[in-house]
Amino acid sequence: MSEEEKMNQGEWYDANNDAVLIKKREKAMDLCFIYNQIKPSDLQQRNKILYELLGYEPQNLTLLSPFMCDYGQHIRFGKDVFVNINSYFMDGAEIVIGDHVFIGPSCGFYTAMHPLDASSRNQGLEKALPIHIEDDVWIGANVVILPGVTIGKGSVIAAGSVITHDVEAYSLAAGVPAKIKKKLL
Repeated sequence: MSEEEKMNQGEWYDANNDAVLIKKREKAMDLCFIYNQIKPSDLQQRNKILYELLGYEPQNLTLLSPFMCDYGQHIRFGKDVFVNINSYFMDGAEIVIGDHVFIGPSCGFYTAMHPLDASSRNQGLEKALPIHIEDDVWIGANVVILPGVTIGKGSVIAAGSVITHDVEAYSLAAGVPAKIKKKLL
């Protein structure tokens, strides 16, 4: 099984030494660089680069620069999504963003995890687990979302939070690590 196949199946894979994965990340970094250099008012050119990066045309996506991702092809934006400046999508696994999601500045979506054992970690091994953000979620500034997390529909994540576990629908979560502070319905 190739390293990319292992990655796509959520198994341990060599992220740092596999030529295929390195080339795909380099392509994504180049496209992000180009995207981030295009004037915000040049929507036609920005959308062209975004299409090449993601492999599809999102519906009414506002994606402010700078934006960075590892592969691009594993990110799925719903309709009417707003992503503020300085976001990073570490998309070794899929990152699915639902409809009508607002993402504040300087947020990170991290699908990768590394072995706790230093010798395995030093070999470049990692595992990627998906992140799912359901519809109508608001994510405040400087939020970190860790591998394997689902944030339920209609939830609000307070600024500065670190999301280590699933958040139930219609919940306000805050803190490091984040905890449910109250239900919104």
